[in-house]
Amino acid sequence: MNKIKANRLKDSAFRYVGIFCTLFGIVILLIFIGNILFQGLSRIDWDFLTNLPSRRASKAGILTAWTGTAWILGLTALIGIPIGVSAGIYLQEYGKKNRLASIVELNIANLAGVPSIIYGLLGLEIFARVMQLGGSLLAGALTLSLLILPIIIVATREALKAVPRSLREASFGMGATKWQTIWYQVLPAAAGGILTGIILALSRAVGETAPLIVIGALAYVPFVASSPMDEFTVLPIQIFNWVSRPQEEFLVNGAAAIIILLLITFVMNGIAVYLRNRWQKKVSW
Repeated sequence: MNKIKANRLKDSAFRYVGIFCTLFGIVILLIFIGNILFQGLSRIDWDFLTNLPSRRASKAGILTAWTGTAWILGLTALIGIPIGVSAGIYLQEYGKKNRLASIVELNIANLAGVPSIIYGLLGLEIFARVMQLGGSLLAGALTLSLLILPIIIVATREALKAVPRSLREASFGMGATKWQTIWYQVLPAAAGGILTGIILALSRAVGETAPLIVIGALAYVPFVASSPMDEFTVLPIQIFNWVSRPQEEFLVNGAAAIIILLLITFVMNGIAVYLRNRWQKKVSW
């Protein structure tokens, strides 16, 4: 009885500590977001979104930064998503289950935790120097694609694992081939989990700074990028540039740019939740 009471007390203590830590984290987050909103909301207007960078804080805008972010995000998605999802499908559905496969799986999972600056150094050597892409949008997108590939692969595999084996067996029993089963049955059932992993991976990419700085992304770009081979900047770099300056006006600009970056992230996650729920409803029908 004493052991049971002690275990219950421990469970209660852990639960209360967990609740306290969660509430404390939420309060800190709300204070941070509230401070950012208080500082930056008054600065956001049409001119702020459409003006080029300037040495005068009142005339400085984020046009080159948010368009560069859009370019990077689009190119990274075009490169990383097909490769990551295809690799996840192959490893889960076609790959042999042996010791080599276990080593590959372990390394892919470990790559998801590698510091982003390591990917920046890899991108600098392979894409910027060997492939002679320099500090272009394409080099940045290829580097970030390497960064998000492990996340997409792991998410794809976990989503495919969650599909019941009975669904595959029923499809095989109807005479479908392995690829037809994967394409018409397994992938639609796993689409919600795969999509969630993709959006989370892109959300990480949109906030990365270190890899892009390493490959040569600029803090000041006086023109809007018009092709994948143009030089570029992104919102996180522009924010860092502004908040590192001593003038109060640039700190306000940085807070406003942070709000825009948060909005982009929230919209992406909202789209992921909506599409995931829509796919789940389709599968349940």
